[in-house]
Amino acid sequence: QVQLTESGGGLVQPGGSLRLSCTASTSIASISVLGWYRQAPGQERELAARIARSGSPDYGNSVKGRFTISRDNAKNTVYLQMNNLKPEDTAVYYCSAGRSWCEIDSWGQGIQVTVSS
Repeated sequence: QVQLTESGGGLVQPGGSLRLSCTASTSIASISVLGWYRQAPGQERELAARIARSGSPDYGNSVKGRFTISRDNAKNTVYLQMNNLKPEDTAVYYCSAGRSWCEIDSWGQGIQVTVSS
């Protein structure tokens, strides 16, 4: 099972940007779907973004137009560029790897993102 390690979280002001990185312990070239999910206190985990092996992305409605997901197979890393951040983006962000859009096989440990002035 692939191990996933997130980095890049922290505190940012509203309107600011952050880039999250998720590095895998093995090659990601054969992983069908890599994704970012998030969970705010008292809420269910929800999709932020995911990307297929082909490079085709899919975004949650609340982040469309502000977040961009990308994958670098040479570095075994998936990125989440987050722009125009809002307080409601505050959550723990989890990296995922799976065999399809709906089947997740591995999760990272999560990283905190806090948007506050």
